Amino acid sequence: MKTHCRICGSSNLFTFLDLGFTPPADQFLRENQLTEPETSYPLKVMMCRVCGLAQLSHTVHCEILYRRDYPYESSITKSGQTHWDEFAKTVCSTYKLTKKDLVVDVGSNVGVLLSSFKNNGASVLGVDPASNIVRIAEKRGIETIDDFLDSTVAKKIVNLKGKAKVITATNVFAHVDDLHSFIKAVKLLLDAKGIFIVEAPYFGNLLKYLEYDTIYHEHLSYLLLKPIMQLVKMHDMEVIDVQERDIHGGSFRVFIARKEKFKVQENVRKFVQTENLANYIDEENLRTFAMDVSACRKDLQNLILDLRLQGKRIAAVSAPAKGMTLLNYCRLGPETLSFVTEKSRLKIGRYCPGVHIPVVEDAELIKQNIEFALLLAWNFSEEIISNLSEFKNKGGKFIIPIPTPKII
Repeated sequence: MKTHCRICGSSNLFTFLDLGFTPPADQFLRENQLTEPETSYPLKVMMCRVCGLAQLSHTVHCEILYRRDYPYESSITKSGQTHWDEFAKTVCSTYKLTKKDLVVDVGSNVGVLLSSFKNNGASVLGVDPASNIVRIAEKRGIETIDDFLDSTVAKKIVNLKGKAKVITATNVFAHVDDLHSFIKAVKLLLDAKGIFIVEAPYFGNLLKYLEYDTIYHEHLSYLLLKPIMQLVKMHDMEVIDVQERDIHGGSFRVFIARKEKFKVQENVRKFVQTENLANYIDEENLRTFAMDVSACRKDLQNLILDLRLQGKRIAAVSAPAKGMTLLNYCRLGPETLSFVTEKSRLKIGRYCPGVHIPVVEDAELIKQNIEFALLLAWNFSEEIISNLSEFKNKGGKFIIPIPTPKII
């Protein structure tokens, strides 16, 4: 249990959202595990009144989350691939990277982003603690260190490869418990005029669009720009640029460097100004958000219950970690949803954590005459609906659960 803020150390925290007890969202079960005990942990979010960092009240040990047959692969949807390609191309162009320049991706997963950097002419190295995922990355030709990034690993990389011109942490920074040790490791690894780039879901969008399902045990922090600026300032670094991106329900890309090595862009000041005006950390606003989350759950439950009472057959489509939060919080199990479909071979044949719904291939939507598909990866809804044209053409309809449950 956390009693102090992981950025400023303050104990002045208040809990504003309680999603109950859930198992880790990426611990998909094999059939022989269904009869074994399954551990659930509190899923509550606190706000620091001092620095404005939203964070989970309890931390599940990283060895439990990432070292046990981790099933997550970076998005290889068309829109996902387009995003990673744009990321690498933009960074390589802006900072004029060459083959001599090393790009290190922390939490590199199967190497999708690093493949794009490699295609744009940079030298690349991944760091990831999920051994099964590291093996997949290496088969793709992406050299990857099987470990968590810390000062020891950073020194090892410097000895082997030299300093990194660019270090990226996409959808990873919010997963880190000890942020100060992490920044120290980044500084050890980063070239004197290097760039550290964080990309993560933006807490402002989570609040604005009621994206409560992006809350799960891997996501320890829910990020605004101001707390990040305070954190890096404590390590003689500064934010030099910030950009908004529409992936994962709305993300932001934060560029960090050692102080006075780069010009700080004007949009950093404007971004902070916008955050101040929005007052995302206001206690009353956050409690209103929590009530809206509860109302959204009730609306989704009622919508699905009404369809079931009409005798409709319903399944869920895609099995992202966020979907596991939604299923567990809304208490939607196999008595309601026939199955969940997936494209990832790492999840097909397993069962969703907590609710124990089987994970199957998309083809089952047609085979089992499903009439309604609940889109758990709603952030890729356009592409998923396009891919499931046969289901749609046979009269299948889709349920979008967030921010307001609706049938399309």
